[in-house]
Parts: sequence; structure tokens; C-alpha cells
Amino acid sequence: MTVKMSISTLGAKDRELLAILSENAREQTATIARKLGLSRTTVQAKIDRLERDGVIAGYGVKLSDAYESGMVKAHVLITIAPKTLARITTELHAISAVRTLHSVSGSFDLIAVVEAASIAELDHLIDRIGAIDGVERTLSSIILSTRIRR
Repeated sequence: MTVKMSISTLGAKDRELLAILSENAREQTATIARKLGLSRTTVQAKIDRLERDGVIAGYGVKLSDAYESGMVKAHVLITIAPKTLARITTELHAISAVRTLHSVSGSFDLIAVVEAASIAELDHLIDRIGAIDGVERTLSSIILSTRIRR
């Protein structure tokens, strides 16, 4: 789906609405309306428009802090060989422990955010990433805690 709107074309209430839905996508429309100072029907119309225009692409599960605290997470900075980005992205996408993958500027080409149930599993995961053909180097940093999550 093509996004018909950009952040610059969204109004302040639209951005506030997106922030509320990002915190709790199951928030009742009437509660959101009270928070925004709008009618319920106006809020529902805004949500419908944001979905239709592709700004809201879907809704997901937010895991509990108790569950999240049991996972070991890390940033894995990855340097790749020229002309391997598409294939390496496909291979990393197939690894469910790779939660997000960012293309970045600087001395590394990619940053993967990964999670595992233990340090040993994380070690194996990082070795698996490093073994992908075309990955030249990795540098990992374990995430000790998350201070802000939106």
C-alpha cells in the first residue's frame, strides 16, 4: 500500500492520535476522544482515514515488561560486502530473532536488533549472522535496559 500522507501533512491531532494508539492500540475510541477533546465519530473517522491512507499499516502485540525482561537483546552492527545488501537482508529476515534491521550511514552498513532467551543463544545467533556469506564484520552491544519505549 502506498502512503498518501506524510508526517508533514498530518495535523497535530492526527499525531496525538498515533501516539495514543502506539501506546495502546486497543484503547477505546471514546477514551481516545476524551484525551483528544474530539467526538468519538471524529476520532473513528481519523482512524479510518489513517488506515485507508496507509499511515496505519496494522496493529501488533506489545509484550509485557516481565516477559521482555527475560530476553537478552543486543544491537549487532554489520559491515557487508558490496552488492550483497538484498541477499543479506533476505537471510536476516528469515531469522526470527532479528527483530529489526536498519540501513545506516557510517562505518557499518546495517544495525540489527536481536533478541534471545539466553547469552548462549545470543552468542550462537551472532555467530550465525557473522557466518552469512557477504557479512564482513560484526560488532555487538548487549542492551542492559530500555529507558524509553514508545
